[in-house]
Amino acid sequence: MAEVQAESGWDPHAFSSAGAAGLLQVMPATWAAARGGGGWDAGSKPPASHDVWDPARHFTVALPWMCSNLRSMTSHLRATGKSASPLDAMAVCHIAGCSRVTGSATGIPISGEAGCGPSCARQVTDYLGAIHRYLDEYTAAPAAPFGGQAVAFAGASAGCRLSDPTGTGGCVTAATDWGVRQIWATFGERPASCWDAHAWNPTSDHPQGKGCDITFGRLGSFPAPADVTSGWQLAAWLQMNAGPLHVKYVIWQGRIWSAGRNGEGWRIYTGGGVYDAGDPTGGHYDHVHVSFID
Repeated sequence: MAEVQAESGWDPHAFSSAGAAGLLQVMPATWAAARGGGGWDAGSKPPASHDVWDPARHFTVALPWMCSNLRSMTSHLRATGKSASPLDAMAVCHIAGCSRVTGSATGIPISGEAGCGPSCARQVTDYLGAIHRYLDEYTAAPAAPFGGQAVAFAGASAGCRLSDPTGTGGCVTAATDWGVRQIWATFGERPASCWDAHAWNPTSDHPQGKGCDITFGRLGSFPAPADVTSGWQLAAWLQMNAGPLHVKYVIWQGRIWSAGRNGEGWRIYTGGGVYDAGDPTGGHYDHVHVSFID
C-alpha cells in the first residue's frame, strides 16, 4: 500500500513523462517482461483499453514481478552482508533498477555508486523516505480524535424507517442513523449521502437504508493526498469500531474490508461486476462507503 501511494497516490490512470503507467507506475519494458508481452511504446501512453489501467489486472501482473525482485534482492543482501532491508532493496529495484542495489556498498546507492549520480541518489532517497512515511501512517495507531471508541449502537433496527440524516429525502435504519451521527461527531459533518434507489444495483445497501457514502475531495475526481489521508482515518476508525457500530464492510481507495472476512484485512476491490473499479467513484477513490449490518 505504501509503495502504491508513493508511486501513484492510488490513481489507476497515473502516467509519467518517462512512460510509466498505472497504480505502481510500471514501465513498458517491465510490463512486457512481467506479463510475457503487451508493453507499449516508451514515448506514448497506453490505450484506454490496456490492462495496465485495470487495478485488478495491474496487480496481477506487477506484484509477482515485485515479489521476484524481493526474493532475488533478499538473496543478494544475505550473500553480501549489505545493510539495506530487503523491502528497501525491492523499492530501489522498482524506482532505479536492481543494478543500483547490487552495485552499491549498502544496497542503497549514493551519488557516484552503480552509475547513480546526484539526481538519481536524491530520487532514491526521497522515494524511500515517502514509502516509510506512508508505512508509518498506515501502521500507526489512530491518533486522537480519530482513535476514540465510538458510542455503541444500543437500539434495535426495524427496517428503513428513519429519515435519512444526510438529507436525501429517503430513509435509513436506526443503526445507520446512529453510525452517521457518530461519524459526524468524530470527524465533523462531512458531505455524505445514504439512501439512494440504486436501480442499476439491486443488491446495494443504499435503497435499504444500510449504506452511506462520505465524500473526500470532489466527486468524480481522484482526491488530493490530504483527503486520501483523512479518508483512511475514517476507514480505519470504522474498521476499529465495526462491532459497536454494527459495520458490515467499508470500501475506500480501491480496497474493501469486511467484518465477516476480518482476517484477510483490506482486499482489492474489483467492483463486483457492477462498478468500474478504475473510476474515481466506481473504485471508491472519492468517497468512503460504509454498510451496516442492520
